[in-house]
Amino acid sequence: MSAPVRTRRRGTPWDVLVTGAIYLVVGLVTAQMAQGAHAHGGVVAWRLAAWAVSAIVFVTHVGYERIVRASSALATARHAALGAALGACGLAVAATLHHLATGTGNGRLLGLAIVVWPVITAVPAFLVALAGAYVLGRRAPRP
Repeated sequence: MSAPVRTRRRGTPWDVLVTGAIYLVVGLVTAQMAQGAHAHGGVVAWRLAAWAVSAIVFVTHVGYERIVRASSALATARHAALGAALGACGLAVAATLHHLATGTGNGRLLGLAIVVWPVITAVPAFLVALAGAYVLGRRAPRP
């Protein structure tokens, strides 16, 4: 008798990296589109679109971690917060590189943003994901 074949699912670090990259791409693309907007309303619309798409990514990541991967509520919140923080760090790095290339913005503050943006993103993301994961755990049957 042969042993059953096990498929290896991608690990959480991969999921966090992909989620962070999605946040980064959403932020960069919508910022570029907002820059091309001719009216203030267009800028606002693109910023709202970034928030909406990011919210969808966040909810999807929490659901995936909690339901598909069957992670604990704490692990789910940690992974979702890490993905959001990674995306924020990527955006801060992109803003700093943009400053270096164009000379616009405050370079000192942008350097600080590489640390501050992930923190101020991760803390609320962790709390919201923890609450959401707890609710999903109470409603969804565990495999």
